[in-house]
Amino acid sequence: MDAAALQQLEAYLDSLRFQRRLSPHTLAAYGRDLRQLRDYCERRGLSDWQALKAADLRQYLAQRHREQLGSRSLHRALSAQRGFFAWLIRGGELAGDPTVGLRAPKAPRRLPKVLDVDQVVSLLEVPVDDILEQRDLAMWELFYSSGLRLSELTGLDIFDVDLRDGMVLVRQGKGRKSRQVPVGACARKAMAAWFAVRDRLVREGETAVFLSRRGTRIAPRTVQARLERWQFRLGLSEGLHPHRLRHSFASHLLESSADLRAVQELLGHANLSTTQVYTHLDFQHLASVYDRAHPRARSGRKGE
Repeated sequence: MDAAALQQLEAYLDSLRFQRRLSPHTLAAYGRDLRQLRDYCERRGLSDWQALKAADLRQYLAQRHREQLGSRSLHRALSAQRGFFAWLIRGGELAGDPTVGLRAPKAPRRLPKVLDVDQVVSLLEVPVDDILEQRDLAMWELFYSSGLRLSELTGLDIFDVDLRDGMVLVRQGKGRKSRQVPVGACARKAMAAWFAVRDRLVREGETAVFLSRRGTRIAPRTVQARLERWQFRLGLSEGLHPHRLRHSFASHLLESSADLRAVQELLGHANLSTTQVYTHLDFQHLASVYDRAHPRARSGRKGE
């Protein structure tokens, strides 16, 4: 492709980085998707973005599908392309959007894996032996009590937590939206115990709620590694990760309350459809109970 087309692509990625302030993970994925499209255009001998037609994009997506690129990745690639071409059109550098009418293969909806209540209790009622385990327990309690994302938990500052009223302020969660979430009695107790020993670790001027052993803000990867350590300690066979505690929070709350809107607000989901996956999970649980308990549910019974 010519130099102008390449400059347009890099300028768009810069706008995502500095104006829309996308997360590094999303920015890297979009950059990878669009540069792969650039390489395809160069192999096809297309000199600029105006030369790219819907038929070319359809062939490109079909090729990536044959290369075993998953449905979710194809959807993301098409989303990156749509954003880029819309940006070019707004800037008067492209006459029409070649993605109009294109659809990626439908992605199967995968249900999140959750812990049952007994597994959660076994995690949260383990006696702690040192200051780091006291910190860990406070983190696990807060994940399960308030449904935080990993980045939201590691980003908490001490002035975001109000244990007296039992509330936590999540500043700029996903989509850069803030929300307040309640903290249950067990989590407040664990947090209070952690705050009682936090000063033994903290470096001067550090405001993070959860600290590393060096006294600085704990890194997301450290939280994941510590949770894996607790998994082996408890002998749990399935992988234990922060998002599973968030899934468990949502599933158990919805199972008890059936209030989908409230769960949406607590999770910080922009769209109700994202939260609705937990209704499918709950129905799957109810269907399993029905199959086990109803005298006429199982096939092969006499008289059926």
